[in-house]
Amino acid sequence: LLLRPSFVRTVHQPEIMFLAPRILHVGGGTVGSQLGEVVRGLGRRRPLVVTDEFLASKTDTVSKVVGVLGVKDGDVFSKTIPDPTTTSVQALVEAMGGYDCVVAVGGGSPMDTAKAASALYEFGGELREYKAPYYEKRELSKLPIIAIPTTAGTGSEVTKFTVVTDSDSGEKMLCIGNAFLPTAAVVDYELTLTAPKRLTADTGIDAICHAMEAFVSKKNNWYSDSMATSALAAAGASLRPACEGHLEGRAQMMRAATQAGLAFSNSSVTLIHGMSRPIGAHFHVPHGLSNAMLAPVVTEFSLPGARDRYADVAKALLGSPSTTADALPDALQQLNDDLAVPTMAQFGIDKQAFLDLVPQMAKEALASGSPNNNPVVPTQADIEHLYTRIYG
Repeated sequence: LLLRPSFVRTVHQPEIMFLAPRILHVGGGTVGSQLGEVVRGLGRRRPLVVTDEFLASKTDTVSKVVGVLGVKDGDVFSKTIPDPTTTSVQALVEAMGGYDCVVAVGGGSPMDTAKAASALYEFGGELREYKAPYYEKRELSKLPIIAIPTTAGTGSEVTKFTVVTDSDSGEKMLCIGNAFLPTAAVVDYELTLTAPKRLTADTGIDAICHAMEAFVSKKNNWYSDSMATSALAAAGASLRPACEGHLEGRAQMMRAATQAGLAFSNSSVTLIHGMSRPIGAHFHVPHGLSNAMLAPVVTEFSLPGARDRYADVAKALLGSPSTTADALPDALQQLNDDLAVPTMAQFGIDKQAFLDLVPQMAKEALASGSPNNNPVVPTQADIEHLYTRIYG
């Protein structure tokens, strides 16, 4: 008779499932050394490169990718836009015929566009049919995605999410599922070396929010916790140097952004992101920047629901074992000040126009589902009050 050790009967390990790209290369020079092999290893011969006009015409990033893949200029779709819409996604869907994989090069917008278009190309329908809380369980087979990020922040290269604005309603839709997870990612920090300070700061704070929200989310687990705390420690030490162009800072931020993406993709985001999407949709504030504007006040609101976890966030982010949760909102505000994050008024948002939309934005934030994962689940009145506070 074999007896199991007693700990097998007494220790409770909640079951989790975590998702990540099947292939993940991280490191300087990996586009040159690994991309071609990744495409060949997947048995693909006709890649479509998806990017934006700036990267295609004003940098050598896309030409490097094209050179590695050996494709023609006509195999580059560069019509993605900063905040993808269902209209811009459909334009890509119509260009996908004849290709057998997609190489998405850029920040979150080209990658989100590629994810949404690949799903629609294979499974059909309207993108609004895929928005949360719907979860698309099917996986891509016709046009698998190889993601190549050029910013250190969105984490889209390793997540099962895409965010697209409905061209008819103006709603910024979150779509979730296996169909939106890239098959492979090549994460090369050298592609971020020419990113300007503002972009580096905004995408870096986005990564910090991803990690922090994943850690305090009600869906947190041991896997997401490990990714989140490692990302927070790296970002806390590296974001300011990265913004000044330090090479090691750039490398560490790229690693942190990917880890933060793995964290929230396998946990969730919470109230910051829930409130951020409507601001981006209605006032065209870059996603990372709107997260930065929200983070100090929303974190202060959320502290009572997970004080111990926020203390761990503060310790990792600030690199101080004695730091408490109460120090975190001020630390986030100090980071904003150090990186010259503008207020909403400084960004150019009219106060009355903002206040008029507060009730609608609060409804949209709640409808996304993200606030339900927050340590303190807000009411619509809570969110309206937070929006009003944040404008100042």
